[in-house]
Amino acid sequence: MSLIYKIALSMIQNVGHITAKHLLNHFITPEAIFKASKQALMRVPGVGVITAQHILGKEALEKAREQLKFIEKYQVQVLFYTDDNYPYRLKNCEDAPILLYYRGTANLNHPRVISIVGTRMATSYGKLLCKQLAEVLAPYEVLIVSGLAYGIDVNAHQESLTHGIPTIGVLAHGLDRMYPQVHGAIAKKMALNGGLLTEFPSFTNPDKENFPKRNRIIAGISDVTIVVEAASKGGALITADIANSYHRDVYAFPGRTTDVYSEGCNVLIKTNRAGLINHAKDLPDFLGWEEPLKKLVTIAEVSPLTLDEVELRILKVLKVSDLNIDELSRQLKLPQSRLSLHLLNLEMEGLLISLPGKRYQRC
Repeated sequence: MSLIYKIALSMIQNVGHITAKHLLNHFITPEAIFKASKQALMRVPGVGVITAQHILGKEALEKAREQLKFIEKYQVQVLFYTDDNYPYRLKNCEDAPILLYYRGTANLNHPRVISIVGTRMATSYGKLLCKQLAEVLAPYEVLIVSGLAYGIDVNAHQESLTHGIPTIGVLAHGLDRMYPQVHGAIAKKMALNGGLLTEFPSFTNPDKENFPKRNRIIAGISDVTIVVEAASKGGALITADIANSYHRDVYAFPGRTTDVYSEGCNVLIKTNRAGLINHAKDLPDFLGWEEPLKKLVTIAEVSPLTLDEVELRILKVLKVSDLNIDELSRQLKLPQSRLSLHLLNLEMEGLLISLPGKRYQRC
């Protein structure tokens, strides 16, 4: 029964996370909030007549009951602000969500948590940096967090899985869907070695305004945020700025002055909003970590049984030399629209890498 009140507290109209915490501090339990009188509610900072009426109404509790059906059906963990398993790093941030929804196996209070963020238009340079980061960080038993978006995010998750590192994807929507849809396969793997985390209840769309909210969780749940590649504007820079506001460490890889997707990193370094990191192996020293806690994980080959016929043909063709997508399409006699999905799957499995000019090479 108490879980319904916890969920309902996050669903009251006109009540944000800060007001919800004021209510919680005043009444101690979520249930007591919903059973309080109108006069008692209005003594809480930020609660006026209209807000008190929303609390005493039935709408939030009805929404919570619907949400509870989804939670029980799909075994979703609900992490409430006062729970012991709520991420303590995030709890220290003033605008931390009052409630989180989580599906996964990783400990969100892991001793070492690293966020990796960057552009959705990752280059071969950015992908190589993600690979190096995973190789270096694997022996230190870290948890890697990102946003499961295109580009650097999904590369960070994939390299984490490849190197046996648990990885968390923070979502800008409910756990009933996946955006982008093509990342559904890797999301399933992450749920088994890491997890999926969101503050948004099921049936929430990935609306534009949700992404900055998602970014604050990425920044707040981590010890350090690493920006791999970033243009002059975008979510990665927002995440870096939020991390700075939380007094967390931020590092960025530099790029050439002519590289569009290193411009944001260079600006972060130039303006002292991020420390410069030349190579992934520098990071443990910067963070004051001792020797690695375990030996490097051996990377297991992906079984051919997990690949379909088209993907096996792609690997066979690329065994001779790297090719661009036009040449692959011609040799395999497949339309590029269909071919692209298979190429992405092979890339996520760590069996090939994309190069400039839409060329692909076997790993």
